[in-house]
Amino acid sequence: MTTTPTPYVLSDATRARFDREVAKYPSEQRQSAVMACLAIVQQELGHVPRESEDAIAAYLGMPAIAVYEVTTFYNMYNQRPVGRYKLNVCANLPCQLRDGQKALDHLCSKLGIEQGGTTADGLFTVQKSECLGACADSPVMLVNDRQMCSFMSNDRLDALLDTLRADAASQKA
Repeated sequence: MTTTPTPYVLSDATRARFDREVAKYPSEQRQSAVMACLAIVQQELGHVPRESEDAIAAYLGMPAIAVYEVTTFYNMYNQRPVGRYKLNVCANLPCQLRDGQKALDHLCSKLGIEQGGTTADGLFTVQKSECLGACADSPVMLVNDRQMCSFMSNDRLDALLDTLRADAASQKA
């Protein structure tokens, strides 16, 4: 038995946020707000469910496939729930030549997960990333699509994990 996904309904607050983004563009170019609308949904839900892409497409007056293409092209959009801390490790050639894959492997081993996986406690998701634009600082990684971390040796990776765990614990208390 297959179930039909529940359609994503834009709340009034979400629609107001979308309206502010669309207002930044000429009316005939409202589709230019697609990335901002995807970011808003992700801020609200933690990820961008497929149903929300359809709602964004309808709101912006564009084909759903065009929204899906944006979501799948950029790794900053989570298409499924991720851990509290999403760790994207650069896997492009310059980082690979300076131990990028070793950094990725170390994180996965330390956390006991596969690449792309999330820890059982929901704290960490580790993903391979395309170029983060800091080749001279490799290996590099991005935490939650916001914080760039450079020269990530195993010791620095371990210290980062400890810091993030401590941060999560302090927010629970």
